Amino acid sequence: MIDREIKIHLEGIEKSFGEKVVLAGIDLDVYQGESLVLIGGSGTGKSVLLKHMIGLIKPDRGKVEVDGQDLATLDYREITDFRRHFGMAFQEGALFDSMTVWQNIAFPLQRARRPKKQIRDRVAHCLELVRLQDAEEKMPSELSGGMRRRVGFARAIALEPQILLLDEPTSGLDPVMSAVVDELILELKNDLDATTVTITHDMTSAFNIGDRIGMLDQGHLIALATPDEYKQLTDPRVRQFLHREAHGPLSKGL
Repeated sequence: MIDREIKIHLEGIEKSFGEKVVLAGIDLDVYQGESLVLIGGSGTGKSVLLKHMIGLIKPDRGKVEVDGQDLATLDYREITDFRRHFGMAFQEGALFDSMTVWQNIAFPLQRARRPKKQIRDRVAHCLELVRLQDAEEKMPSELSGGMRRRVGFARAIALEPQILLLDEPTSGLDPVMSAVVDELILELKNDLDATTVTITHDMTSAFNIGDRIGMLDQGHLIALATPDEYKQLTDPRVRQFLHREAHGPLSKGL
């Protein structure tokens, strides 16, 4: 991995909300074509870190660079253009409730002014990938939580992004559909050399899709290793999370 181009560079990232310190000095490089998985307990800063990568949140201290571009130097128009290189599927969903499934997936393609036939073909392909071919006319309110998650993923990949940011992409899915989403992530990575950063609590998914797995705890990156190396780590916080144990240093706030 060290010989590959750095796609995302985070240096000394600190972020607090009021008195709560969420990120306490994160240094992290994500490489071109890499699938990086971030894990950790609720409230450890994973989603906040993800949103720094796309400029949705600015750090109190530190630097965020994507393709060598310091995000702090971009004005509103430049950062809007910059975000078009990303596909985003955040945990809160963010489907447009007034739009059908088809319209939700077509939305980023229409904003990018793609030809109508290309939009039709791409939406059909994305629906097929997530096995929702018969749901294109449904409204989000008619969908199960798992189906909404799959629509969000289909919209995230509509523009075949260079960078894909995924917040709990398999949450609420059954094991079969979770495996389908894992395959889609790997397919995008392999076919397009896309760089993927995924937040998950699903360790099966983490080991399936991750080139490296990083763990956050109390705003610090406490582990970063390949899946095989990760399984051998001896940090008690890593072991507790890996084995889903109720008692240990994470539950004690250490």
